[in-house]
Amino acid sequence: MTLLTVVREPGDLVEPAADWLAAEIAAAIDARGACAVALSGGRTPEPVYRALASAEGIGWEKVTVFFADERAVPPHHAESNYRMVRAALLSRVPIPEAGVHRMEAERQDRDAAAREYAQQLPPALDLLVLGIGADGHTASLFPRSPALDERRRLVVPAVGTKTPVERMTITPPVIEAARRVAVIATGGDKAAAVARALEGPLAPRELPGQLARRGAWFLDRAAAAMLTAPRVGA
Repeated sequence: MTLLTVVREPGDLVEPAADWLAAEIAAAIDARGACAVALSGGRTPEPVYRALASAEGIGWEKVTVFFADERAVPPHHAESNYRMVRAALLSRVPIPEAGVHRMEAERQDRDAAAREYAQQLPPALDLLVLGIGADGHTASLFPRSPALDERRRLVVPAVGTKTPVERMTITPPVIEAARRVAVIATGGDKAAAVARALEGPLAPRELPGQLARRGAWFLDRAAAAMLTAPRVGA
């Protein structure tokens, strides 16, 4: 069942999204003794991660971090999802280095890197954080991508629509198996994709963001503008 949080301005999303993530991490640790979380990059979740780093009561030493996707760039590159997540969150909380699993998408043999990364993933992530693009993509699963047909492999090389185009991404089975999924999106350019993802006919090959329809969606008013009856809560 979809959980929908709609706020007036992008900045208003930070607190409710960070609070929800903190509660889900703590709940996973309470229930299973650990929490495996996969994070997405981009500008939208960055302030949420910074707020999450300040959350109290999280046993960060019991958290294992994975990534939903990555661009084929070194970890210090400005376009690296890992770089952003490290600056916003990982460098500010006591997660052991062994508990952080970076996607090595810059390797020459990206297919081998994807296969090796898949072996590190748990059977089910406790928490998966995603976004959605104006074209409806999520992670690096773009409309009509061959990766959307993947049912056996958990991580594959992918090709995006803007530079750097070479990527690595989780596949639909990882999203479907995740115990909790959050989608964070802002901006009017996302409104049509958000409406199709949450209310349109199911066609995830055309709109991959529908793979996360059952998740907790955190939207600003602009991103929710084309929903049938968005409820602004802040």
